[in-house]
Amino acid sequence: MSFKSIGLFGRYQDAAVKALLGEIRLHLEKRGLKVFLGDTTHQEIEGLRITDTGKSIADSIDLGIVLGGDGTMLHVTSALAQANLPVIGINRGRLGFLTDIPAERFIQDLDQVLSGDFEIEKRAMLKAQCLAEGVTMAERYALNDVTLSKGATGKMIEFDTRVDGETVGQSRGDGLIVATPTGSTAYALSAGGPILHPLLPAIVLAPVSPHSLGQRPIVLSQYSTINLSLVGPHTEKANVFIDGLDFVTLEMHHTLEIKPAEIFAQLVRINGHSHYEALRTKLGWG
Repeated sequence: MSFKSIGLFGRYQDAAVKALLGEIRLHLEKRGLKVFLGDTTHQEIEGLRITDTGKSIADSIDLGIVLGGDGTMLHVTSALAQANLPVIGINRGRLGFLTDIPAERFIQDLDQVLSGDFEIEKRAMLKAQCLAEGVTMAERYALNDVTLSKGATGKMIEFDTRVDGETVGQSRGDGLIVATPTGSTAYALSAGGPILHPLLPAIVLAPVSPHSLGQRPIVLSQYSTINLSLVGPHTEKANVFIDGLDFVTLEMHHTLEIKPAEIFAQLVRINGHSHYEALRTKLGWG
């Protein structure tokens, strides 16, 4: 696979990446590549943008390069997955589980990618739908997780969980995280969930501050369909977040359905990338 046109996505609305982004763009253009700026890039940073091409993103670029942290990477990767495009990240955030290239090594590592010395990891995604009487009110894809949350209130929520039509049980607490293996090192990890290998065919259900000590994280098959609905006289609404961003307000007559997506995130990995090395360095395992 060779690349001729690159979409360069700066850290979300951050003008501070202007200098480094300019260096990356210049290096790519010297190699004869067309470079377009993506939608996350701050408006103060000048350059031809993907939207200026008048074509779809799939017809404008062959590869997305993200300069930022995991938050920007999540947004861009999900968007490019829907266009069947690969993406690689240059880390300007904190942990950076998704961003593969350190900022100080971008020339060497990008040249390795452009020379064809890379692999593409296909990461499973989730599709979340808010249903009212069987009608889809809203839907969105998730690379990390879908979170049902009590939101800003101080009260617990009560909800029913079903997997493939079978009742798992009713729970009270602050909410529930439904995570992909990629998302198992994100919010679900903070809630006591297990770390899964990113290519494992599985889904994690991780309760958030459950009222019952018997509530524990569960690992399901990747092909499971999860349905969540609110119950109980004290629960009126709850908030749903996709990869940390607002999705919908779930009400008593709604059902939140989460199932495996028909698309996959395509992460470019430089040969020699080690998931376990990433865990050691980013989680401080020594």
